[in-house]
Amino acid sequence: MGKVRIGVVKRTARKLLEAHPDLFTEDFEHNKRVVANLVETPSKKLRNQIAGYVTRLVRLYKRTGRMQYLIEQQRAEEIRAALASQAQQEQTPGQQQK
Repeated sequence: MGKVRIGVVKRTARKLLEAHPDLFTEDFEHNKRVVANLVETPSKKLRNQIAGYVTRLVRLYKRTGRMQYLIEQQRAEEIRAALASQAQQEQTPGQQQK
């Protein structure tokens, strides 16, 4: 039978993985430090539960290929944001000349 985790652990771990898929690895100790830097948790136990679930998800996602999909999606989003800011900067000087 599997372990039962509270919703806040699962929800936080999934959000962290979606936002920063390239920061996490299959190493729990590394993930624990990353979670401590990204999220302010009220206790070590909660931080460790989140890091443990992130580690489990990373292993699962790498087996299924979803991890690569998340990384590619994040890079595409970063490129879109950079292009949008560049387009906005190009429009701003043109509006000031009028």
